[in-house]
Amino acid sequence: MTRVDYYNDPNAPKANSIAVAVSAFIQDDEGRILMIRRTDNDLYSIPGGQLELGETLAEAAVREVREETGIECEVTGVIGLYSDPKHVIAYDDGEVRQEFSICFRASAISGDPQTSLESSEVIWVHPDDVNDLEVHQAIRLRINHGLEAGDPFFT
Repeated sequence: MTRVDYYNDPNAPKANSIAVAVSAFIQDDEGRILMIRRTDNDLYSIPGGQLELGETLAEAAVREVREETGIECEVTGVIGLYSDPKHVIAYDDGEVRQEFSICFRASAISGDPQTSLESSEVIWVHPDDVNDLEVHQAIRLRINHGLEAGDPFFT
């Protein structure tokens, strides 16, 4: 299924659903950020996805990182809570979701980067090189917050 993200776009379709999503900001010992190239919109992103019934938010983040990257991780903190109604995601089946995502800080434990049905590329990116990638501004916001120390961000 393909998707289009809209952010502060007056021509964006109106949201008709909301779903809990998680993402994980992971840096290695060199400070590089774990990123994927999404197969549904061809943009670079930090790993993440939707919460499934029967799991906690942290379990969902760990599962999504494993599924999308092949990396095992552990959640170590919260970066932010993102629920901006000006960010909507339109899917080709007619669903248009309002953003509702919890971004966690996590540490890689083991594993080697590998692609999946949801990721066509898995890379470790130096923070200075993120601007060279095509990344949606809502994900850039999470990355910027992940690079900052401080209290969790929320909207």
